[in-house]
Amino acid sequence: MRASRPTAQVIPDAEPDDVVAGLLAPHKRLPCRLLYDARGAELFEQICTLPEYYPTRVEKALLRAHLPAVATAVGAGARIIEPGSGAGEKTRMLLTALERPAVYVPIDVSAAQLAANADALRAEFPRLAVHPVCGDYTQAIDVPDADTAGRTLVFFPGSTIGNFEPDEARRFLARFAVLAGPRGQLLLGADSNADPASLVPAYHDAAGVTAAFDLNILAHLNRSHAATFDLGAFTHRAVWDAARARIEMHLVSTRAQQVEVAGHPIAFAAGEPIVTEHCYKHPAPVLAGLLAETGWTVREVFTEAAGRMRLWLADVAAAPGRA
Repeated sequence: MRASRPTAQVIPDAEPDDVVAGLLAPHKRLPCRLLYDARGAELFEQICTLPEYYPTRVEKALLRAHLPAVATAVGAGARIIEPGSGAGEKTRMLLTALERPAVYVPIDVSAAQLAANADALRAEFPRLAVHPVCGDYTQAIDVPDADTAGRTLVFFPGSTIGNFEPDEARRFLARFAVLAGPRGQLLLGADSNADPASLVPAYHDAAGVTAAFDLNILAHLNRSHAATFDLGAFTHRAVWDAARARIEMHLVSTRAQQVEVAGHPIAFAAGEPIVTEHCYKHPAPVLAGLLAETGWTVREVFTEAAGRMRLWLADVAAAPGRA
């Protein structure tokens, strides 16, 4: 029987003022969720195909090698919750490997991409109930109740956990332990690479796709916040901060200038950066500790030969943490 076709549940943006607050701060910052409007989502999919951007390529190889073992651990009739579902290529790999998956709940801020991918999955997996949720998964969010006897698996690939500040990562992992429920599981992709020679090109590629992706955040603000950014007056850079084990993406003002954002004047000095994204590269012991602190028990870890990328399969602990 073909699954029902509910419309996407929409969760409103819970933090409308953090944009202006971040730009008025002594060290300017923008929330990285703004990178992923419709155009940003398209550009990120291009980034994932670049030769310099190893995380997607390596993680897909890990999935191909180890999804049979994951499927055995998850069992039949699972509900899958995927925060930041994107274009869904890895989702299809997972759904194909699982035994009779029952429900899929993608969560994403890009409404157009979410709707298109949901429709495509309904066609490809006619017995799968697809319940899309359009919203910011970093905020408190409700998902449809499970209507299957199988486990709930939270699928979070792409090393996206590295985009969270440490306290935010704890809240996220704890919140999804609660959403997954007592028999829930997590399949998490994470990067621990600390080699700047391969990291910096991955976030500042020769073709300039990542630069376009980063600059698109300013075009997004011009539309959504009545901003007056001149995209030609900013350049993209990627910096490795070894002390904090993170890549930082910056947009750097090329001259002294003033920009209006939602009616607020924002002054920039020449060379002043806006931080648009932090990408933490958690060493394996650090990530294992994060999982243990937030209600997860590691079941198995699958590691690439070079030791950079890992897939973490974890179970909800007996008493999951609270967000």
